[in-house]
Amino acid sequence: MIEIRTPAEIEQMRAAGSFVASVLEATAAASAVGVNLLSLDRLAHQMIRERGAVSTYIDYHPSFGASPFGKVLCTSVNDAALHGLPHDYRLQDGDVLSLDFAASVDGWVADSAVTIVVGTPREEDLRLIEVTRRALEAGIAEARPGRRIGDISAAIGAVAAEAGLGVNTDFGGHGVGRTMHGDPHIPNNGRAGRGLPLRAGLVFAIEPWFMLGTDTIFTDPDGWTLRSADGSRAAHAEHTVAVTDDGPLVLTARSAGSRL
Repeated sequence: MIEIRTPAEIEQMRAAGSFVASVLEATAAASAVGVNLLSLDRLAHQMIRERGAVSTYIDYHPSFGASPFGKVLCTSVNDAALHGLPHDYRLQDGDVLSLDFAASVDGWVADSAVTIVVGTPREEDLRLIEVTRRALEAGIAEARPGRRIGDISAAIGAVAAEAGLGVNTDFGGHGVGRTMHGDPHIPNNGRAGRGLPLRAGLVFAIEPWFMLGTDTIFTDPDGWTLRSADGSRAAHAEHTVAVTDDGPLVLTARSAGSRL
């Protein structure tokens, strides 16, 4: 069911958005060569406890997951595109790391993701991350009354096409509110002028993710981590956005001066 939020409810959602942004900033800052993915998850868990927030991941068990997720942070490394399950792995120089985090604060959920390079970057990885970021910005720009879901999808897909990247539409953006995943689904490619008309009060996560060499994924033996079929690297960017009469409002915007 697609729900419309009042201006007061959107204002209440700011706290969740700010908290999610702060956890991504903290875990990204802690990501360095030699750091264990499990320690990043522990840091996020500690911040959840200190804030009195609730994880939307730890007990999450959708049809595509082999079991409840069991962690509070997604850590996708190199060829892992989405849903990376934290495990006993120490980051290496040049690793591409996507951090995806969602949590509930006072009953409202926000969801966001960012991709960084640990240590010495490769030019092709930086380009992939930049294309993904630009696709997110293009999608957000279309999140305004009078547009349609297809306009968001088409804007994201156009950035990917210009960069020569394929697009997987199995997973994409989604409604956010009292729960982490709801309607509408927002694929990362589509036709402009099609789909649900956008109106003030809609709140959703927009999340482009691309892989360098393929648009095909497979599920890791851990039952969660989605990897590129050809082993190519991936990047993921996501914000929770409210449609308002004044234009798109990014609820998970990073703090002033943040490099994310």
